[in-house]
Amino acid sequence: MRGNTRRRLPGRLEHTKIRTGLRWKLSAAIALVGALIAVALSLVVHNAARVSMLDNARDLADSRLVYAQPLYERPGHRPTSTIIKLDDPMLPSALQQKVREGRRATYVSDHRGGVPDIWAAMPIKGGHVLSVHTHFTDRSANILRDLDQALVIGSIAVVLGGSALGVLIGAQLSRRLRKAATAANQVANGEPDVRVRDAIGGVVRDETDDLARAVDAMADALQQRLEAERRVTADIAHELRTPVTGLLTAAELLPPGRPTELVLDRAKAMRTLVEDVLEVARLDGASERAELQDIMLGEF
Repeated sequence: MRGNTRRRLPGRLEHTKIRTGLRWKLSAAIALVGALIAVALSLVVHNAARVSMLDNARDLADSRLVYAQPLYERPGHRPTSTIIKLDDPMLPSALQQKVREGRRATYVSDHRGGVPDIWAAMPIKGGHVLSVHTHFTDRSANILRDLDQALVIGSIAVVLGGSALGVLIGAQLSRRLRKAATAANQVANGEPDVRVRDAIGGVVRDETDDLARAVDAMADALQQRLEAERRVTADIAHELRTPVTGLLTAAELLPPGRPTELVLDRAKAMRTLVEDVLEVARLDGASERAELQDIMLGEF
């Protein structure tokens, strides 16, 4: 009883396996690859757009600084501006270092709200530091937000389109494989004239076509080997029938007795065996067909 339980377990486990179609696997693979590519491209485009906008903002701050320099260096004239200041104590230390070196420079710093600050500074006459301080504009932030939205929509469209394409390609490939499997089962059930290559059809030469040709070649080789074995068996049985018949005839000429009966019995058994082998060879070669009849059996 314990042995029977162990033998049934593999069968039960086999029936519980999840069967997934090739088209769904292919669709999932294409969708995954498409999603990864879409995310990577979206990140690259987003970062490139952000860097470009920040570069433009830095160029604009530098232009304002150059434009304001002669105004602030004019004696007795100090224009008032909310973004242009002299000796701003909030100037970043990295930018102050550049100014001490006598250079005009720009700098981008992170703000608390996540909006970057744009700085530009340069030394002017009198030992002062002229600086420009602006924020990343709302318009630029809106452009980035719209760009991110467009990238998300485009990524979703790419994933959906790739999934649909994967389903179509996988369905076509799966259909050809199912036809090949059906034809192979027909060959296994004793229909040697069926060809897997003809069953799948199509003019495209792909891996499925190569598989079909290989199965057809294997079936032909197996059929030829079986035919050769059948011919050898039939030839051997045919060659044995003549000496066995002669042996039986000679045994019938022996004087009556127990030894003669034993020889006749074994000779008849050998003749029956040879005839059975010939009959099987003829049936296997399809040269003869068995006639099936329905016979009513009596009640037991």
